[in-house]
Amino acid sequence: QGSKGILERLDAGEVVVGDGGYVMQLERRGYVKAGHWTPESAVEHPEAVRQLHREFLRAGADVMQTFTFYCSEDKLELSGNVKTISGAQINDAACNLAREVADEGGALVAGGVSQTPCYVLSHNETEVKAIFKKQMDDFLKKDIDFLVVEYFEHVEEAVWAVEVLKTSGKTVAATLCIAPQGDMHGVPPGECAVRLVRAGADIVGINCHLDPLTCVQTVKLMKEGLEKAGLKAHLMIQPLGFHTPECNLGGYVSLPEFPFALETRAMTRWDIHKYAREAYNAGIRYIGGCCGFEPYHIRAIAEELAAERGFLPPASEKHGLWGAALEMHTKPWVRARARREYWENLLPASGRPKCPSMATPANDGLTEK
Repeated sequence: QGSKGILERLDAGEVVVGDGGYVMQLERRGYVKAGHWTPESAVEHPEAVRQLHREFLRAGADVMQTFTFYCSEDKLELSGNVKTISGAQINDAACNLAREVADEGGALVAGGVSQTPCYVLSHNETEVKAIFKKQMDDFLKKDIDFLVVEYFEHVEEAVWAVEVLKTSGKTVAATLCIAPQGDMHGVPPGECAVRLVRAGADIVGINCHLDPLTCVQTVKLMKEGLEKAGLKAHLMIQPLGFHTPECNLGGYVSLPEFPFALETRAMTRWDIHKYAREAYNAGIRYIGGCCGFEPYHIRAIAEELAAERGFLPPASEKHGLWGAALEMHTKPWVRARARREYWENLLPASGRPKCPSMATPANDGLTEK
């Protein structure tokens, strides 16, 4: 397992379990500053990043993504969070941490680049590509297995990123944070997928912004677009770990609860079982999570697809499948919950009688071209 590359695994029809969300989990633990969400903790608090990597690995993740989200120099400068640490230092430290933990369990390391402020501000292809090239060069100095273009609201910028990263000779995966309606310029998901594959992406899909079942729908639209164009690529999904029934164009960033009151929207592990099965049935084989996905959510993916993968993750040693461990409980009504039917059919109460079940998103229009 450990020596097989990402394409080798996917070409063989294996399920690749992704990891979960880093910036949001680390913000909640006190290691990331919300707002610009930059990853300087890879240098300042490596033990915190390492521990989260380890928890995702133990939960069943086959890939450790470098903690390099929003690590372009223009973003770091804008954030004002880091005066003495460079993007190159963060990339270096993040790659070391991801590799150290990946090697503990035969996982792969993926170096990630995300959208830049430069794209929206200047729309200058040369400038934007130079930012991606700088990050790529940092990754290529390290032991990286493949590259991920992730969290892009505009397919045009994602295509530029793919074009740059393909020059590395490494496998490139590309995920957009878009809704079923399309990207923030109104380009439909099917066309987005076609553009990414034509640019050289080997794996395409969706990450973040909306909940798992919504993201599955969007990836299905991408798949249809590729089929119509006669193109082939592996499919990937790393959705949000929160319920977003609003299914709005701008995703959860436009919801009033973002980012400090999302707890009531959290997914249960049972929601994730359903998601993992839906994603698998849709033909998606790289299945992970983004913001809001904790290690127990990743374990739920690995447990739901244990038959297909042929094994359970180490963290399942501390978990009875479908609540089986509750059979030992002293209270009879809790013992009665040690079965799949109970958890699969439960409608969890929010415990907030005065709260609505949905919200009105703010400023949810397309980006001006």
